[in-house]
Amino acid sequence: MIFHQKEIQLKPFKRGFHSITETVIREFSEIKTIEKGFLKVFIKHTSASLTINEDADPSVRVDFESHFNKIVPENAPYYIHTYEGSDDMPAHIKTSLLGSSVEIPITNGKLNLGTWQGIYLCEHRNYGGARKLVLSAFGV
Repeated sequence: MIFHQKEIQLKPFKRGFHSITETVIREFSEIKTIEKGFLKVFIKHTSASLTINEDADPSVRVDFESHFNKIVPENAPYYIHTYEGSDDMPAHIKTSLLGSSVEIPITNGKLNLGTWQGIYLCEHRNYGGARKLVLSAFGV
């Protein structure tokens, strides 16, 4: 069994859904040493999340942002946790809906994603700052 783990810091992204697949591959070349296994990507934050979805057409990411802003609005009158800004509590809710990790098969040293799939960083804050990811790859 092979096991690699690395923490990386992403540059700050504006609010929205951003493709980070190539960054993960570039920053974690250890993936190439695994014939069959898995990559787990975990984000160490409560107001940004990760998901896997269509990575060919950037309008998909724009539509995700629009939809999530509609279903989890800012300034809802029932929010109590408001002292960190109007985008903070909605960011926590969006993060819980999407999740803090994704897992991807590794086959012959490459991520075994579908043709159109990619990893998204979902930045839910207006000024979230740099985000840290823990990348864990294991297999044979």
